[in-house]
Amino acid sequence: MGKHVIVGAGQIGRLLAERLVADGHEVTVVSRSGSGPDGVTRVAASAADEARLTQVTQGADVLYNCANPQYHRWTQDWPPMAAAMLGAAQTNGAVLTTLGNLYPYGPVDRPMTEDLPLTGSGVKGLVRATMWADALAAHEAGRVRVTELRASDYYGPGVRGQGHVGDRFFPPLLAGKPATYLHDPDVVRSWTYVHDVATALATAGSDERAYGRAWHVPTVAPFSARDLAKKAAEIAGTSPARIRRLPYWMQDVLGLGSPMMRELKETRYQFSRSFVLDSSDFQETFGRRPTPLDDAVAATVGWWRAQPAR
Repeated sequence: MGKHVIVGAGQIGRLLAERLVADGHEVTVVSRSGSGPDGVTRVAASAADEARLTQVTQGADVLYNCANPQYHRWTQDWPPMAAAMLGAAQTNGAVLTTLGNLYPYGPVDRPMTEDLPLTGSGVKGLVRATMWADALAAHEAGRVRVTELRASDYYGPGVRGQGHVGDRFFPPLLAGKPATYLHDPDVVRSWTYVHDVATALATAGSDERAYGRAWHVPTVAPFSARDLAKKAAEIAGTSPARIRRLPYWMQDVLGLGSPMMRELKETRYQFSRSFVLDSSDFQETFGRRPTPLDDAVAATVGWWRAQPAR
């Protein structure tokens, strides 16, 4: 078993840590608050502190970048964090395994595969594309081994306010009330189950076949938010699902006082028409399949029902 260091104790970092511990690995979780699940070594540190990360990753086999800076601070926070993690991995010989997203592709008119050019012109897409370009250049120069796992928007246990189908979506549905959704609920698109993200990261981090390129996390066939709501209501046995859409003009007004809401405007194109992830390459290479939708929704409903009232 190896030593694995995870930067970030959010929804994916925590799931990944729990999985790696269950597999018998020595796991260290680095976060600003020093939090993390049971069974890991917790370290309070800045993800931009290369000297500290280098110290923490001594002897590590894999360094996972699961950090999640505030959405409206990506241009300020990501460059020093990405550089620090790349530098620490390079110094200690750890594999840098980064959790990425689909923003660098920009608007597309076909299912996204890993060979698509990173032509997105949005600010956040450019940030992520630059991070990957820097990491890949270091890999190709022989200074470090890297890989990146790209997922669509998450759904599943633990996905709360930061998700499009989180706090505003599932709790009202399970109470027989309308779910709130920010976009057209009938647009069919890809959604990635959080446990499949953690599984893909754990798989790629320790498999040489993954190094030197990006991969798409195993993701089921696309479905709409309305499909998700209906399935959740059926599994929960509640009244028929209803969805209340928050119109864009209202989101723009709310964005005047909410940096998070204001930043979401850049990615509306991902929800206005079909936005589909093709993960067949990862599935065929590593023999990993996405969690069936019925199982994933049932687990999500069960998790929400177990949460205390807020």
